[in-house]
Amino acid sequence: MKAVRQVLANQRLRRETGWALLALEHAPVALGLLQTHLGGRDRRLPASILLERLRRDLETLRAHGQEFPQTAENYLANWLRAGYLVRTFPPGAPEEEYELSTGASRAIRFIESLETPRAVATETRLSLVIQQLQQLAEQTEADPVVRLEALMRERARLDEQIEAVRRGHVETLPEERALERVNEVTALARELLGDFRRVRDEFARINRELREQIVENEGSRGEVLDRVFAGVDLVAESEAGRTFRAFWRLLTNPEQELAFEEALEKVLARDFARRLGPRERKFLLQLTRELLDNGGEVHQVLQQFARGLKQFVQSQAYREQRRLHRLLQAAQQRARQAKDRVRPASEIDTTLFLTSADLHSVAQWQLHDPGDEAVAQEIQLADEMNLSLEAVGELLAHSEIDFRRLREQVDQLLETRPQVSVAEVLAVHPARQGLGSVVGLLAMASREGVKGGEQDRICWEGGDGVERCARIPRIYFVREAHVRAG
Repeated sequence: MKAVRQVLANQRLRRETGWALLALEHAPVALGLLQTHLGGRDRRLPASILLERLRRDLETLRAHGQEFPQTAENYLANWLRAGYLVRTFPPGAPEEEYELSTGASRAIRFIESLETPRAVATETRLSLVIQQLQQLAEQTEADPVVRLEALMRERARLDEQIEAVRRGHVETLPEERALERVNEVTALARELLGDFRRVRDEFARINRELREQIVENEGSRGEVLDRVFAGVDLVAESEAGRTFRAFWRLLTNPEQELAFEEALEKVLARDFARRLGPRERKFLLQLTRELLDNGGEVHQVLQQFARGLKQFVQSQAYREQRRLHRLLQAAQQRARQAKDRVRPASEIDTTLFLTSADLHSVAQWQLHDPGDEAVAQEIQLADEMNLSLEAVGELLAHSEIDFRRLREQVDQLLETRPQVSVAEVLAVHPARQGLGSVVGLLAMASREGVKGGEQDRICWEGGDGVERCARIPRIYFVREAHVRAG
């Protein structure tokens, strides 16, 4: 029975997108083209650019004797229909964009693992397993005596290492083991980047199921409706949403990010890192940005689904969806009742008007004159905004700020004066990152500074060269408190 269950499970898996892609007759071509154009630096491409690249590659392959009977448009349509690609239309984009589906990404990673197989049963992998099991056993131990004994053993081990370092005896990992660990970290990071697509698909599934529950619930107020009207973001509060928000907070923590970048710089500066290939070095150098870009995209999708669900309910659009759902159900029920009395080819004496597109010649189009929408009166400048600490926290979660440079600027000023406000720091060191520098200084000051009772007016220059101003709460960096925080 166990073998039968496994066979049935494999048959179900064979219908998955990743397996189907690997089983294609032209799988080498499909995998090669998708991996080249959507599995590297470009994760998403407009339709026109992707089609142009596919046409060029197919022509090159045909010149080398390969036979491809279909056009690039046909291959692209087939891959989209089979689920290897996902087509989206981002707001403001001039055309649709394509990206790999989760199944296609997994298939490509499988091919990459075959191309460059990873060493198995290494000492590093075994050490990681043992360490994780030891930590799990210690952290789940409820007996205070056993927990204390473990902590005492750990302290004794650390004391021995401290004493050895004081005597000048410093042990480092051999190059081979260091390279093993780098390869394990790289493999784990690649899997982590692939997880972002699965998380986004999970949010899409949750959003779709919640909308279906709202539409199919015939009551005036169901559980989902009550929670949405109560102000609960059901997508964000789902298990996947809570897990990702915790991960996002950790990823966007300034101190955590700074420690991660410093550790990465130190590792890449070691002698053993010179033995890494160009592909591995490039991946590690771009790892921070890749994590933030992929995580930011998923975070944006999470917020979009949460806002969309709330708008779907508050705008009463769900009532119209319910009405259409009831009409479709009634039509299906009547069709089932009539199937035994009416044959498919029977005349029903009814004329159906099919929808069609209204086509016009390009010559009938009129050019748009921007002068028709010109504003007659002079544009008034907006009032200066008040930048609160709550707004700073929201901006901080979506920004990449050079905290290291900001801390150096604050330290430099505190060497000559006992305290300095955020506005005084910006007066001496203009905001290089525009609003990002202002947000970063306010975030640092809110954690380790002293609030004043007034507000300061600060200005910065944006990326478009236009000066902008705002009023911020007056917060002082104090020399003693700053030294302790540092």
